[in-house]
Amino acid sequence: MDLRPAAVRVLLEHLERLPGVGPRTARSLAEHLLIADPAEVAGLAEALNRLHGRVRLCSVCSSLTEGDPCPICVDPERDHGTILVVEKPTTVWSVEDTRQYHGLYHALLGHLSPLHGVGPEDLTIDRLVERCRGDEITEVILATDPTVEGETTALYIARRLENLGVEISRPASGIPVGGEIAAADQLTLAKALQSRRKL
Repeated sequence: MDLRPAAVRVLLEHLERLPGVGPRTARSLAEHLLIADPAEVAGLAEALNRLHGRVRLCSVCSSLTEGDPCPICVDPERDHGTILVVEKPTTVWSVEDTRQYHGLYHALLGHLSPLHGVGPEDLTIDRLVERCRGDEITEVILATDPTVEGETTALYIARRLENLGVEISRPASGIPVGGEIAAADQLTLAKALQSRRKL
């Protein structure tokens, strides 16, 4: 017989759906929330509600923002001639933490994966191509993850951009094959961007 109250069971079910959270971690989190100060729990609930109420994708670069366009897209101090292309919007945070990149971003919202039914039309590739038309953009850095899907996506984008007169580059080695850009430490990521190679 499961003696846990229904509210606890529902909480555990939701916690176990989070990436990296198994039954044991979910139980530990639930136990903490049950004995935590009610104000702390209320603050967490409010933050979760605000997450989907206020945070959206930038209409220009698809990074996460509360204002549209995002602060980076409208910052006159940024290098508006360079775009760093990443798979996930959250990767932008990791790159910004290095304080080594001062251009613009473009989040693809995934990578090409024919086996999973993800084609170019499911990503923001067309919007990237449109951003690269004209004379303002001079370089596109394809910082997709160093996986088979990431490499395939980078090569596809490079082909789409090859006649637009922009320089196309890729971060240098140092990020492990099969890894994620966002998981790299700040020094490795900074060096990879500084030593990027042309495609």
